[in-house]
Amino acid sequence: MFKVLAATWPLLLGVMLLMVGNGVQASLLGIRGALEGFSTTQLAIVTSAYFAGFLVGSQVAPDMIRRVGHVRVFAALGSMISAVLVVYPVLPDWTAWTLLRVLIGFSFSGVYITAESWLNNTATNETRGQAMSAYMMVQMVGIITSQALLNAADPSGFTLFVIPSVLVSLAFMPILLTVTPTPTFETTRRLSVRDLFRVSPLGVVGMLMTGGIFSAMFGMASVWGTLDGLSVQEISIFIGSLYVGGLVLQYPIGWASDRMDRRQLILGLAVVAGLLMALTVALAPPFWGLIGVALLLGGITNPIYSLLIAHTNDFLGKEDMAAASAALLFMNGLGAICGPLVTGWIMEQAGPSGFFLFIGILYGAMAAYAGWRMTRRAAPAVADTGSFATVAPTASSVAVGAVMEVVTEAQEAQQAAE
Repeated sequence: MFKVLAATWPLLLGVMLLMVGNGVQASLLGIRGALEGFSTTQLAIVTSAYFAGFLVGSQVAPDMIRRVGHVRVFAALGSMISAVLVVYPVLPDWTAWTLLRVLIGFSFSGVYITAESWLNNTATNETRGQAMSAYMMVQMVGIITSQALLNAADPSGFTLFVIPSVLVSLAFMPILLTVTPTPTFETTRRLSVRDLFRVSPLGVVGMLMTGGIFSAMFGMASVWGTLDGLSVQEISIFIGSLYVGGLVLQYPIGWASDRMDRRQLILGLAVVAGLLMALTVALAPPFWGLIGVALLLGGITNPIYSLLIAHTNDFLGKEDMAAASAALLFMNGLGAICGPLVTGWIMEQAGPSGFFLFIGILYGAMAAYAGWRMTRRAAPAVADTGSFATVAPTASSVAVGAVMEVVTEAQEAQQAAE
């Protein structure tokens, strides 16, 4: 691991700073938008715009990289992110923010794809798994750190927009000044969503639902907190707890997934999350209770994302993994676009509790579909399945595909040794 860190620390440091900047602006906009008088529906559209831009970027960025190279794409999109972050307070209009969020979502998608392909190229076959684990860990640490920065200044001022802009600008220095050679970016064959659905229906449908859940949780949490009367400090603690829960529970859930039918685990986790949301709506717990809810909700949502990828991976050949990762993330992106829009509408009708109501409905639907799929075909033998690997919902298809291949290579090596 030390050799991996020594070779990749500039990239990992840059990614962490990027995640801090992205996390600050994502939470800040919900708070500042409410101060500017934006309605819940308008803030939902602003939030959804980021995921729309991210989805478009995931489709367009690879062609940009092939045409002009990693360095130019990286520098251009980084400049765009830094500029957009300081324009928000200058244009306090929800339509302008919507366009800016499309731009910044597109730019972050391209930056993540560039960084992940760089990291994948730097690692060897023996160190790729460790490199991707370090990358996922850095992403989570960056997001958690970002929530603490929300308390650094008044959200009605300019400072909290300048801080992430500076961090993003600094993020590119260690990456662009490193002597690591830029990788080639190869074209992968396409796998349609229809073909992937035939291979893993639960993987496709589950990723669509998870996209809606994740975007609602992390995109609309600050909007919900503002409507519910929470302070900036309380909102930052709540959102930080979502990520802390995901970081802590990934490993015990991953351990269990390697020893049982993954569909049973997905079903059980979805049921628990659905019941948790129902109790939260019914009981309206105090703030300390909401922290417990956030820890459990984040602790379920992040591992379910990885579980769905692992479940899909169990039915794929190695040659299909890169294409399958792109199709999975496309479905996740569609769900992510819809999540804030539907959440905003429900919150307009039912009040702040609509935030938990929407997430509970999606988890209930996921549990029902997972249970139904268990009646359609038998589970593969545990010995024939790949290992669980942590994948952050913010990762691009490059990282997801690399993780899937690492898991399969490890499984093949283990089978050969036996």
